[in-house]
Amino acid sequence: MMTGMRVRLAVGVMGALALAGGGLLGLGAGQADAAAVAAATSASHPCGTESKPGTIKHVIWIFMENHSYSTIVGASAAPYFNTLARECGLATNYHNITHPSLANYIAATSGLAYSSLADFIPDCTPGGKCETSATSLFAQVGSWKSYEETMPKACYRSNSGNYAVRHNPAVYYTTLKGCSSDDVSYSQLAGNLAHNQLPEFSFITPNLIDDMHNGTVADGNSWLSKNLPTILNSSEYENGSTVVFITFDEGSDVGNYGNGEHCATNTSDVSCHIPTFIISPSTKAGARSGTLFNHYSLLATTEQILHLSKLGLASSASTMTSAFNL
Repeated sequence: MMTGMRVRLAVGVMGALALAGGGLLGLGAGQADAAAVAAATSASHPCGTESKPGTIKHVIWIFMENHSYSTIVGASAAPYFNTLARECGLATNYHNITHPSLANYIAATSGLAYSSLADFIPDCTPGGKCETSATSLFAQVGSWKSYEETMPKACYRSNSGNYAVRHNPAVYYTTLKGCSSDDVSYSQLAGNLAHNQLPEFSFITPNLIDDMHNGTVADGNSWLSKNLPTILNSSEYENGSTVVFITFDEGSDVGNYGNGEHCATNTSDVSCHIPTFIISPSTKAGARSGTLFNHYSLLATTEQILHLSKLGLASSASTMTSAFNL
């Protein structure tokens, strides 16, 4: 089983190296083999390499779409996700805030309560009531980037092909500065990693196929296996200064799914129960926590790690720092 996992991770690493522009094309066969083995070793054991957390300077969120816990954890179509669950950390009692998508993205980045999230239900494009002057995590940090796959141009405020603006929360904050320079194409990430220019907070949104909204679990699994190693093999991850959270905006359209549903502490509806993976050098391999966490916890954890004040309902949310040794 471990051999299979390493093969899948190695395939992802090769794709990552190509993305980073460092490819193996200029190396001899022996050198290329050695480089691939070294990269695969790093990416296949990204967690549990440090007993104590270092000084975390970079937090990365990757938001996938519309899949409940049981559709990913243990699923045969999600081998890479399940490799991460075995190699790193998994929050087993983690919940989205509501339905549908957009309100979860806003809640996670601002801590806004249900009463304020109503303006974002149902999903809508930014403008009029469908935007907010609230302070967001983007505004709190010293530097940020939203890396948006297939977004046609920076800070784009409309849907376009497989780019969904409702999955790009930064554009909904009216007082946020720097959107035109910091809400950018996903293609910029590899270069930022290669040049040690990762911001303090990164928000990564795959496109509608790769985040599994319109694609399959296999599509999302494939995207993650090819792209996550770019991060895990970067110097900013390997030096212990970066933590990665992979979560889903909301669960599948099953159970009692309904617009505006209160999901944050709802442990009975499967549409409210989503998997969340925690990846850092100090997170023990196979770490699991059954503590009730949700998107407010993700915000609170990030703010705690980066020594920021807690916004809105993040102030009363449980954090994941102790459970996953962050």
